[in-house]
Order: sequence, then C-alpha cells, then structure tokens
Amino acid sequence: MSAVEYRINTGEDQPIAEAPGRPGELDHLRPLPRISVHAFCATENMYSLMEKLAQDRRMGKVSFRVNQGGIPAAVTMFASAPTPNLILLESAPDTRSLMDELAPLAEVCDPSTKVVIIGRKNDIQLYRDLIRNGVSEYLVAPVSLGDIITAIASIFVDPEAEPLGRSIAFIGAKGGVGSSTIAHNIAWGISNLFSSETVLADLDLPFGTANIDFDQDPAQGIAEAVYSPDRLDEVFLDRLLTKCSAHLSLLAAPSLLDRTYDFDGQAFQLLLDTLHRTSPISVLDVPHVWNDWTRSVLASVDEVVITAAPDLANLRNTKNLFDQLRKLRPNDKMPHLVLNQVGMPKRPEILPADFCEPLDAEPIAIIPFDSQLFGSAANSGRMIGEMDGKSAAAEVMSQIAHIVTGRVAVKKAKSGGLSAILGKLSKKK
Repeated sequence: MSAVEYRINTGEDQPIAEAPGRPGELDHLRPLPRISVHAFCATENMYSLMEKLAQDRRMGKVSFRVNQGGIPAAVTMFASAPTPNLILLESAPDTRSLMDELAPLAEVCDPSTKVVIIGRKNDIQLYRDLIRNGVSEYLVAPVSLGDIITAIASIFVDPEAEPLGRSIAFIGAKGGVGSSTIAHNIAWGISNLFSSETVLADLDLPFGTANIDFDQDPAQGIAEAVYSPDRLDEVFLDRLLTKCSAHLSLLAAPSLLDRTYDFDGQAFQLLLDTLHRTSPISVLDVPHVWNDWTRSVLASVDEVVITAAPDLANLRNTKNLFDQLRKLRPNDKMPHLVLNQVGMPKRPEILPADFCEPLDAEPIAIIPFDSQLFGSAANSGRMIGEMDGKSAAAEVMSQIAHIVTGRVAVKKAKSGGLSAILGKLSKKK
C-alpha cells in the first residue's frame, strides 16, 4: 500500500501510515527471545506492517499471530483463551477514550501479559495514565519496524546482557570462485586489523579447506558441535576451537568422506546462537549448495557476502541468490557482492559494470586475478596479508573487512583503494 500522511494530535479518522524508518535502524537490533505475541490491527496499513514484521529474521523465535480488528477483537478472543506473553494493540481511528476501551481487556488479560499500544494522540498525560495502569509501552503513529522491535526488546531483552556478536556468511555464486579463500582472509583480517576476537566456522563439512589454509590439523571441530546439540554450550564450543592467531579461532570441518552430511533446516541454528553469545565476530564459510540448512543460515546472519567470477553462469546464479535473499531477508540490506578473479588472461569476461547492471547492485570489491600470490598463500598455509601486505589484493581484503564489520560505509567499487585497480584493468582491455 502507498504511504499516507498522518498528522498527530488530531481525532480525525485517518489510517496509520508506516514511518519511513532510518537507514540501518534494524542492523544492530538483537533477535527476540522465544515469546508469544498477538497483534490486533484496526487498519489495513497496520496489518501490512505487522505482516512485514512477521517476516523479519529477528522475529525467528517468536510465535507471532496477526489479527484484524483492534482492542474489541482482543477482548473477544481472550474472553475464552489464555493471553500470550505480549499483546500489540492498535487503537481504532475513531477511539475517543482509550482508557475506557481498555477496561474490558483488563478483565480478561493474564497478570503476566505485557501490552504495547499504538495510538494517535501524542499526549503525555495519556501516556502516564497508560503506564500507571499497567501498559508496558505506548507508541504514537506512524511507527516503523524498528520502533516496534525496539519496544518489544525493551520489555523482554535483558539490558544487562552481554551484547550479541555479529555473524557474516560468505557463499560463492559458483564453485571455484574463491569464496572460501576470501572468507578465511577476511576472518584473519578482522582479527588483526581490529584486535577483535573472531571465530571462523567452516560449514563445508566434507570438503572444507580452512584447516589447510591455516595449516592446522585439529582433532575435532564443527562436526562435534552439530552432531551433539545436547552438549553444545559456551564451554563445549570453546573446547572445539583451534587457535590460529592471537585473536582468531577456527571451528574446522572434518573434511572426511567417512559419512554423508545430511542436515535438517535448523541443524546449525543452535551453533549460530552459541557463536552469537561467545564471539564478537563470527565468519561463516558456507559451501556452494542450496538446501534447507544453507537457506536457514543465510536468512539468519547479520551480513551475507556473495563472491562471483565475471562470467554468465556466475551472473545467473548471483541474480538468483539476490532474488531469494530479498525474499528471505525483506527488512535487511542487500547482500554484499565481491567480484573475484577479474582479469584472468585469455578468459572471456563480462565487464564489472555489465555484470552489476541486472543485479542493481555495486560490488564492494573487485579482486584482480593473481594466481602466483593466491596460489603461494594457499600452498604455504598463510593469508594474503602475510604473504604480501602491500599487494592490491591485500588492500582490497582490508576494505572488505572494514565494510562487513560496519567500520566504514559501503562505497562504489571505483572509490578509495579500488580506483587504481580498475584503472589497471581498463588498460588491459
């Protein structure tokens, strides 16, 4: 529905419009705990907003039900049913006395149930009366998704709790495009550039290469975490981690074919929740497959980075990934795009500008093809920054690390340190 203007401090019969929302206002909001929430909407606009809220990944654990009808509908429903942990109520446009309308609800509402009201009057006395009578929060329309999630979090999320870590998933648009190499280098870069405790989790259990790239041979790792969910907690996870450097730990894949690795859709969610609680930064190396568990992982992380090479198959796959992630993450920013292996000798390529046009996206990095540097680093178990910290590839890796951690805003690939690279590439054409 198109947005409609709403003026507060009036009693006019106008629908509530969704507030435009501030850029990035949802980025740092915590996922909500396992609670039950019922929303009662007096207008179509609010019903649409609540449907969008139901699709947000931060609501993944919430049992959420959206109902048409305002406060009277809530009274009717809960006269014969137990109330949930939280009731979201939109007051009707023609409500004259909100306190009178709430009185019947108070008679059927369980004492432990919290109530958040979305109304029209920006009235401090009304707010005080509502709070004094047990309402947890009063929001003045128009409201945004961020306003509602923040209001719920203020009630059910402990403000004294440790902040949750940030998760970044890397996936390739096609096999062999270097997504794992980039993920490993970014994890190493984050831990070194910012002295931030970082965990690299290799989710490619049969063919993962993180242990090789860091010259490690751990006896246990991610398989033990996934196959023993009843044991998985912060202490058990810490035992499974392999120290790679001062601030980088590895949750390695077994890289063995002694079994098949078939998982259900939520197989990795407990692991991700534990990583969120224990590590400021978690870098997830996601294999190039599409199934229930990879889709679930990509839907729940804070950032997604898609690595692609400049050819037609990569373009098709990247477009498909972008389209699916738009549906899975409707309230989050688009995935980051990294173009890798650009400028490979004798290989026909799609120009970066032509590659990005149908995606309606700019790459955050364009990494030139350098078989000598990348091959030497892989064979020696070292990162690009360790091999040649002044190389163009190392500079680009640093830029990616800054962007995915939110240290700098995303810029067009022609800006900053990439301008020289693009200039060199254009001269080769």
